[in-house]
Amino acid sequence: MRTRFILIQTSHAGNVGAAARAMKTMGFDDLVLVAPRWANVLRREETIQRASGALDVLTNARIVETLDEALDGVTHLCATAMIPRDFGPPTRTPREHLEPLAKQGEQHVAFLFGSERFGMRNEDVYRCNVALSIPTDPKFGSLNLGAAIQVVAYEWRLALGGYGVRDATAPIEAADAKAVAGMLEHWERSLVEIGFLDPAAPKKLMPRLQQLFNRAQPTPEEIHILRGIAKAMADAARGPRNG
Repeated sequence: MRTRFILIQTSHAGNVGAAARAMKTMGFDDLVLVAPRWANVLRREETIQRASGALDVLTNARIVETLDEALDGVTHLCATAMIPRDFGPPTRTPREHLEPLAKQGEQHVAFLFGSERFGMRNEDVYRCNVALSIPTDPKFGSLNLGAAIQVVAYEWRLALGGYGVRDATAPIEAADAKAVAGMLEHWERSLVEIGFLDPAAPKKLMPRLQQLFNRAQPTPEEIHILRGIAKAMADAARGPRNG
């Protein structure tokens, strides 16, 4: 799926940078600006700062004078409009519309975002196949441009298959059964020394501890810590050594 994000008459340079950043995080890079307020918006300091490293998106971005130029090659156009228009396209949530769209095969999809000050003109919305409405709190539904682009970009990427989540930590390696058994034997001796376990009437304390550690699946490092605790308990029970 080819994907384009189109911003109409953007008035704040920072929003162009925020758009580039939102797109890059979701793997998109085709950005077209229609008649932005600043002719040099792609090079303005605020734009570059808000892009936070998405400079390749800014480098590849194009500025055109009309929406017709921005729509070159587009086969499916999505407006982003909070307010439905009479005689306009159907209004759907991004997830409702984009999931089936992603299964339709090769298309050139474009997402259209209006001016921060004026929103989208009716005539621009009428050209679209759908009006996407992000389901926000009805009492406070206003999203800034960068946030709206991030939500739509995320939903589209999710519909296309998404990216795998990378683990922040290495996979946990559980200690083997022999190490757990040795640790439990150590704990049993220490529990007897501190008077917590009566060896003549042990009841089911040790089997219960066995099940607890089976569920916990301690790592070799954690087994080492537990053995250290057992040793400290036994040393405390014996009292200070003389000499």
